[in-house]
Amino acid sequence: MPTPRQTVGVEAAAQAVLGARAAFPAESLATLYDPLTMPPALVRAHAALDRAVDACYRPAAFPTELSRLEFLFQAYRQLQAPLLPAAGPPAKRPRGRAA
Repeated sequence: MPTPRQTVGVEAAAQAVLGARAAFPAESLATLYDPLTMPPALVRAHAALDRAVDACYRPAAFPTELSRLEFLFQAYRQLQAPLLPAAGPPAKRPRGRAA
């Protein structure tokens, strides 16, 4: 669970990503995120955001972006899981002769 200080760091890094994107108002997201032409400032902002997120959950960076995503989606699924198990169908009463 991220500390309040880590949460502030992630929020600041996310704002830096938005700021880097805002520096190119005429560009579409497809253009900004083209791996061959992504602006260096945006690459750096995303790298800083990745480091801030990684620090919330482990001392070392995730080895790959895929491993980071898998971890984060699993954590999200756990947060979204209901606190109590879903109620199953009502119990069936045994059929038999009335006494």
